[in-house]
Amino acid sequence: MDTLTELLERYATLRDTILGLEAERDELGAQIKAALLEGEHAETDLYRATLKASRRVEYPLDRFREVFGDAAALEVATIDRRRADALVKAGDLDGERLRDLAVVKETQALVLQPKTR
Repeated sequence: MDTLTELLERYATLRDTILGLEAERDELGAQIKAALLEGEHAETDLYRATLKASRRVEYPLDRFREVFGDAAALEVATIDRRRADALVKAGDLDGERLRDLAVVKETQALVLQPKTR
C-alpha cells in the first residue's frame, strides 16, 4: 500500500503533466484555428479539423441603461441574458427594445471530426 506522501507525489506529478499537456494543447489549438480561419485545411488519417461557430448574445451596459434606466440595469447587474429575458416575460422590460440592444458575439471552437463515419 502506498503512503499518503507517495500518493501526493504521484498526484502532483499527474497534475503537473496534465497542466503542461493542456497548455500545449491550447497553444496548438490556437495555431490551428488561426490557420483554418485563413482558409487552410488540416487532416490526419483519423481526423479532419473544422471550426464550429457559437454565438453568445450580450447587452452593452451603457446602452441598456440608456434604454431601460438605472433600476433595470441594477436589477440585471451583469446584464445576464436569462435574467433580462425573465424581466421581459414578467412584463418589466420591452422585449423588442431589448432585442434591438442585443450584440451577438461569435467564437470559433476547434472540432476534430472522425473520418471513419
